[in-house]
Amino acid sequence: MTDIPGFRPATTLVHGGTERSGFGETAEALFLTSGFVYDSAEQAEATFAGTEAHYQYSRFGNPTVAMLERRLALLEGAEACRVTASGMAAVHAALLSHLRAGDRVVAARALFGSCHWIVSTLLPRYGITGEFVDGPDLEQWRAALRRPAQMVLLESPSNPMLEVIDLPAVSRLAHDAGALVVVDNVFATPLLQQPLQLGADIVVYSCTKHIDGQGRVLGGAVLGSQAWVNGTLQPFIRNTGPTLSAFNAWLLLKGLETLSLRVRAASQTAAQLADFLAAQPGIVRALYPTRADHPQHALAARQMSGGGTLISFELAGGKAAAFRFMNALRLIRISNNLGDTKSLATHPATTTHMRIGAEERMRLGITDGVVRLSVGLEDPADLTDDLAEALRAAS
Repeated sequence: MTDIPGFRPATTLVHGGTERSGFGETAEALFLTSGFVYDSAEQAEATFAGTEAHYQYSRFGNPTVAMLERRLALLEGAEACRVTASGMAAVHAALLSHLRAGDRVVAARALFGSCHWIVSTLLPRYGITGEFVDGPDLEQWRAALRRPAQMVLLESPSNPMLEVIDLPAVSRLAHDAGALVVVDNVFATPLLQQPLQLGADIVVYSCTKHIDGQGRVLGGAVLGSQAWVNGTLQPFIRNTGPTLSAFNAWLLLKGLETLSLRVRAASQTAAQLADFLAAQPGIVRALYPTRADHPQHALAARQMSGGGTLISFELAGGKAAAFRFMNALRLIRISNNLGDTKSLATHPATTTHMRIGAEERMRLGITDGVVRLSVGLEDPADLTDDLAEALRAAS
């Protein structure tokens, strides 16, 4: 098994957690099996009793899935990882495995639509209180965490407006209130930001995004301490079944091998495109964490090693202009996915954040003119030409 500590991220992405079978294969083996056999009835009994390490059933564990979990844990600097069938399954499992009736969650208002729904709608059905704060406002965090809480949930940078939250400061406030801090790190990826090193307790990912990076499969991941993952998360996953398939785990392992190259290249292009967009007539604002005019630019520079692959920008003219712009794109395609090798654009107000309501969108700055751009691996000049032509059509 390749779990030697000290490898740099690019090496870990290729070799970390690899465990070869007796055949000595070069590529990670794909174990497409639902169950496993035992040498004896006694071994089966010992396996179920937990006194012998042996795979039982692929809902509980699978060798291909285990390699993905080890590689992600090594990359993140986490003690343990469990993967799930989707990113939302990861968020749901992280919260519901830990929370009980009567508990309280404080969340940043700027959440992906489905995450917002879990806090605002699902958790209260089980007697769990959810309270939202404006993520960049430490005074709001301080006020909300003067009372005991069990969990804090946030994204940084946030979807889609790229708000950056002070992770060390919020983590200190949360811990004083008795809460675990859960950070959705999808936009930054583990290469540009490591929340556990900044004070967070749990990190969640939609592996569907940059980790796969090629628009092929769904997957999610939850990372944290060995004690919490084994004692709290694993029983929930084992008994509720949000299991990642071995095939998807194998594809995600292959995606990890090129993650460093893809994120670096796409981030460089994104920085260029953000500068281009900010200078265009008809653009009200262009948001990108490394630009000096980003509201949390200094904080992003402290917490992140790069700006990432996402840009959000607002067109003058609202929804009509945004739709004209998107419909005029030829190279960049319309899709609500992100982190792909292909550049993708979406209109958050009518897609990913439609169901949080107009009032909440306005509080988050998600106007009808906002477009979110996920930058891929195309030639930057071709992307610039496509954006320029679409802007002309929008005006």
